Amino acid sequence: MSASDAATPVVSAFYDRFPYPADPLQDGPPPGYNWRWCVDSVRSFCAGVLPPLPEGGPRPWRILDAGCGTGVSTDYLCHLNPGATVLAVDISAGALQVARERTRRSGAAGQVAQLRIEQHSLLDLAAEGPFDYINSVGVLHHLRDPQAGLRALADRLAPGGLLHLFLYADGGRWEIHRVQRSLSRLGVGSGDEGLRLGRQLFSELPENNRLRRHHEQRWALDTAADANFADMYLHPQESSYSISRLMAFVASADLEFAGFSNPQVWDPARLLSGELLEWALELPELERWSLVEDLDPDISHFEFFLAKGPLRRQQWDDDVALLAARGERNRCLWGWPSTALLGPDLMPLTIDEQDLELVRAAEAAPQCPLGDLPLPLEVRERCQRARRLLEQGVLQLVA
Repeated sequence: MSASDAATPVVSAFYDRFPYPADPLQDGPPPGYNWRWCVDSVRSFCAGVLPPLPEGGPRPWRILDAGCGTGVSTDYLCHLNPGATVLAVDISAGALQVARERTRRSGAAGQVAQLRIEQHSLLDLAAEGPFDYINSVGVLHHLRDPQAGLRALADRLAPGGLLHLFLYADGGRWEIHRVQRSLSRLGVGSGDEGLRLGRQLFSELPENNRLRRHHEQRWALDTAADANFADMYLHPQESSYSISRLMAFVASADLEFAGFSNPQVWDPARLLSGELLEWALELPELERWSLVEDLDPDISHFEFFLAKGPLRRQQWDDDVALLAARGERNRCLWGWPSTALLGPDLMPLTIDEQDLELVRAAEAAPQCPLGDLPLPLEVRERCQRARRLLEQGVLQLVA
């Protein structure tokens, strides 16, 4: 393994001690789904349209899981993208040992055309790619030079490819940063002794101490596993961002921002109403996001998509174009076929019987345009239902 980043050996040793994430291993597929790891769902979300299915099989996406850790994301990427080729890399041999066992027990390799799990830095992948989709969750903010990491990933993207990132946010980590600095000043280290003393710190601080209360109310469950506690409070290298610095970071790699993968968080309507909401909705997009950032100090991370090259989103506001498109059901639904579902974000979703029949008809005739599906629906109603199902994430469209 080459180590282009000076901190790589330190970070690798840290994750060898504390393989992360600490999700338990299990036999069989991973539970449920995460649409952000289903490339069809991501492309539909970002571009509004999918490329045609190849004859006789699923889309052969080329996927990189850059910084796969113990393989939780790799497992989902394989099960949610049948027929893909997947390369999963990480700098930690200990984490990769867990990732290989996880994907072996889940049968992940049997879902894809190829799965490789290898020890590499994401900075040293010049011989790989190009990739249609790169997933890098919680990785770049642990590099000494995150911009170099972003540029390295941008170089591995195919034209039109999409990159999914998760980076720490300043605001929601205020208390975490104070604990990190305190433990660093005390010199507890990032090993087992640091873990013991870090947990001891929270038990010894006064019960009404803000740092203790914040940890117990928000993070105690998430950090119950030692690896998760260490990743949050003992990591030897970490960066975080504000919304303005995040956008400058994106621009440094000449990539296009393609949307937050948790867009509901950035909707001011969850925080404001009435006249204040009207004022907020009049703000330019970046100012609107900055307003949400200021009003919600619990935002602890940014999760978002970037695109290589101009991304033109298909809006489907033209009836002729909509009716000429073909429909596919989103694979990230729970309870299908039914009118009572869990949608892509695992939230309750209700559709009516005619919506259900429209999607089932599209499934039964994947090469048939929506306008020609044998359903007793007039043009106007057919278009209304298709647009609603598209907005709900139940239906995806192929031009």
